[in-house]
Order: sequence, then structure tokens, then C-alpha cells
Amino acid sequence: MFNLFSDKPVVGKASSVIRQSDEYVFNFIGIDLLVNYPRWSPEVRELEQLTEGPFGLGTLCRQVRVDQGNRSESTFKVVIFEPYAQIRFDGVSNPFRCDYLLESNDATSTQVTFTFELLSLELHMRPFEKLIRIAVQDGAERTVRNIKRLIEAESI
Repeated sequence: MFNLFSDKPVVGKASSVIRQSDEYVFNFIGIDLLVNYPRWSPEVRELEQLTEGPFGLGTLCRQVRVDQGNRSESTFKVVIFEPYAQIRFDGVSNPFRCDYLLESNDATSTQVTFTFELLSLELHMRPFEKLIRIAVQDGAERTVRNIKRLIEAESI
């Protein structure tokens, strides 16, 4: 039959050194995600935790985003939650992945690498794949830039 999805993921990746400890950065991105995610990604209009308990491995969340005028709703799950090292969310309702890799440079700075993957494209989106790749890469760079700006501004 016809494959309605592209097999090649669309990937955006960006990284930066943030002048703050890996513990602080991990808490900002992971533990305090529900507060901070809408701050570094203003496209997020609604964000709620669907599971009980503290935010961590296995947590399920629902988000509503408005990207370039297009409203979308998705559910994602925390699939990796390694303190001070890595946080990964996988889309449950849509095929995507967000990965934050943290590497401590020293007690006062952390290398953050963010990777966003659209794991497949629907058939009607394939003609726009090149534009989607550009938008995903721009979004990854903006995400890292915004996280860095927010964390470093709070640390002054």
C-alpha cells in the first residue's frame, strides 16, 4: 500500500553553553518544566500535567501550541529523566521527540544540546519538507537561545 508518512525524520539541533550549574539547568528544564516551558516557548498556550505526582520519568503532559497561526494539541511523555544529564519527551499523540542533553563544563557552566525530531511527515506535508526542516532548525536554535537568556538573566 501507499506509505502516508515520510520515513526520514525532520531534525533540528542546537547547543550553547549556559553560565549556570548542570543542577540549576536541569531543574529549570525538567523539574520546573510546567512553569518554564511556556516562558522559553511562547507558542505554548496551554500546558498541563496529566499524571499525578512529581514531574519526572513517566509523566504525561498535554500541550496546546499556536505555531505561525496554526493551533495544535499534543500529548507527550517523559521517557528519560536523568538528573543533571538528560531529559527526553516523546510524543504520544503525534510522532515527535524533544531531547535535552546537559554536559557540565565546570561548577558554573553547562553545555545544553537540544534536539527536536519530527519522526514522520504526513503525505500532504511532504511537498513542504524543505521549509519544515528550516522551521524546525530555527525553532531548535530559538529554544536554546531562549533557555540561555532566561537562565542567565535569573542568575544575575
